[in-house]
Amino acid sequence: MASLASALVTCLLFLLMSSSNASATSMNASSAKSIQSLCQTTPYPAACLDSLKLSISITINPSILSLALRSLQAAISQATELSSLLSSAGRAGALVESQRSSLRDCQDLHQITAASLQRSAGLVEPDARKLADARAYLSAALTNRATCLEGLAGARGPLKDTLVDSWVAAYAHVSNSLSLVTRSGGRKGRRLSSSSYSRRGSEGRGFPAWVGRRERRLLQDGNYGEVDPASVVTVAPDGTGNFTTVAEAVAWAPSYYDDRTIILVRAGVYEENVEIPGDKTNIVLIGDGRDVTVIRGHRSVDDGWTTFSSATVAVSGQGFVARDIAFQNVAGPAKGQAVALRVNADLVALYRCAIDGHQDTLYVHSFRQFYRECDIFGTVDFILGNAAVVFQGCNIVAKRPASGQYNVITAQSRDDPNEDTGIAIQNCTILASDELASGDQVDVKTFLGRPWTIYSTTVYMESYMDGLVDPAGWVEWSGDQGLDTLYYGEYMNNGPARPPTAVSPGLVTT
Repeated sequence: MASLASALVTCLLFLLMSSSNASATSMNASSAKSIQSLCQTTPYPAACLDSLKLSISITINPSILSLALRSLQAAISQATELSSLLSSAGRAGALVESQRSSLRDCQDLHQITAASLQRSAGLVEPDARKLADARAYLSAALTNRATCLEGLAGARGPLKDTLVDSWVAAYAHVSNSLSLVTRSGGRKGRRLSSSSYSRRGSEGRGFPAWVGRRERRLLQDGNYGEVDPASVVTVAPDGTGNFTTVAEAVAWAPSYYDDRTIILVRAGVYEENVEIPGDKTNIVLIGDGRDVTVIRGHRSVDDGWTTFSSATVAVSGQGFVARDIAFQNVAGPAKGQAVALRVNADLVALYRCAIDGHQDTLYVHSFRQFYRECDIFGTVDFILGNAAVVFQGCNIVAKRPASGQYNVITAQSRDDPNEDTGIAIQNCTILASDELASGDQVDVKTFLGRPWTIYSTTVYMESYMDGLVDPAGWVEWSGDQGLDTLYYGEYMNNGPARPPTAVSPGLVTT
């Protein structure tokens, strides 16, 4: 009898386990199908499935956030391997550059990507604000991908193909991670100058929400009384300050500093190229006025530099602030791309500055940026890049280009539909320089923008446009590139060039 009871129990346990296993198998099959369907919505489905295969085998009904995190972990792993390959590329003969600094650009940009991925991984949780930050970091990482590949295009050597293939493969996981984060609720909308910017008349007086009270006082009043006096230094060309060059003062600044480092730049023309690397955070440059404090350089693509490395002042350190200072590139219109100021750092704000050049004057490369009451001068694509950037109350001044050229104000380079980026120009004045205005403007066309990449996104609103702007408004980049996918908009602008209801048929997507 005992043996019969034992056999019955064994039979029941077997049936229960079989039922449980069948149920688990069914649920895992359903989970696998769900993940496969989800991966089909990402830019790189095969890479997505590869990064999530562990979730398919061990996880029942995973959330999109958990899958986004696993995709990010794959991106971090691939990025680590790519870092080693980039180090190897520096060996003699492994990679022969066609432009100076293209390999260093990739190394620096990838270092920023690695940090952005780590920060994003810590933000993947059900919090809309944190997910928005993660999207900003991942969007910047994808911009780094495009910039490196652009610089490597003309390179050669035994390691080139391996490096390019590995770069593309690693950043496929970054693109997928951004897609999954966006799908999980990280997309708060494409309103570049609303939710994250204080409305005029409020306490923030039109500044972004991330510009705090102390930073607003620094920008508007130059008041740095709340900063530790030991963190305030002076640059003067006559030797009466702590330093005679801006680069020396930046090198002195502490690394990864949570408080502000104030660099007072006295009147003078500083002939130098200044780099503010990623470890030099929260630096503030305060000049004596944009007409008298000038940092000037002359690097250009024509002289062998990449566009990225041609910048007179290059900002990679988060939290950079500048006021009452001019950034110039005097290479001239015949030298091609020649950047006066490049910003690839998060939470950057400039107030009452001048950025002066010709082609590619202001490279708003990536992350979140804000420009208030600045003067920006140039000719071809003179505001370019893929930041989430707002210009308020600025003078945007078209100069006379090289013979046979036409002026284009913006060349926005959003190339992934999930990137949270774009250019918003609000309450600005679009006009001709004195040189252009005094000559025959009929032979020089000036356009509002053109699509550098297929998801190019630019909006002009509540701005005055002088008669120099061509009636067509916008112009193609190359054939029909981006015409079906871009977002170009105009809202409540005024002036002889653009009545308030003007739009550009065929180039505005809503």
